[in-house]
Amino acid sequence: MDNTWEIVDSRITDPKSSAIGARNTKLLFELNHTMPQTEEYFAKLRELFGDNLGENSFIAPPLQGVCFERIKIGKNVFINSNLLAMARGGIIIEDDVQIAANVQLLTNNHDPYDRAILPCKTIYIKKGAWIGAGATILPGISIGKHAIVGAASVVTKDVPDYAVVVGNPAKVIKTLDKNKFKED
Repeated sequence: MDNTWEIVDSRITDPKSSAIGARNTKLLFELNHTMPQTEEYFAKLRELFGDNLGENSFIAPPLQGVCFERIKIGKNVFINSNLLAMARGGIIIEDDVQIAANVQLLTNNHDPYDRAILPCKTIYIKKGAWIGAGATILPGISIGKHAIVGAASVVTKDVPDYAVVVGNPAKVIKTLDKNKFKED
């Protein structure tokens, strides 16, 4: 995965990006005001994410964020309510991931000397990971296969496969036995 920093100057806009942003804002509003678990809701999810929403994946409302066209969600992913996905840098979520309520996936930051400059970097969440309620994942972070991020943790460094991390900043407290996971 190429995960270099993309630098965005938020003072510079282009008509294509503005049109995509307006479309996403409208779809997001409609999604958040549609009864979940209905065909209308699933149609709005598919419209917002297009081909980037895997089979049997679900996102509970409300959903907030930007640049949904830069999010790729695998199969059998469950995302609970109140996700904040600031996806300018891209978000990749592999199959079988679970994300609890009130999680923040933040792929951009602000330059400390010119806050209109946004350094952006992809967040990558690998197969079977579990992100606990209220966790925050910062730009460029990779969450390992079957890793667990504890509730309210702030993840500032990559999380290894099968690791359990907690705290602010999140630190590894144990490693899960990889032999206890059923693999495809």
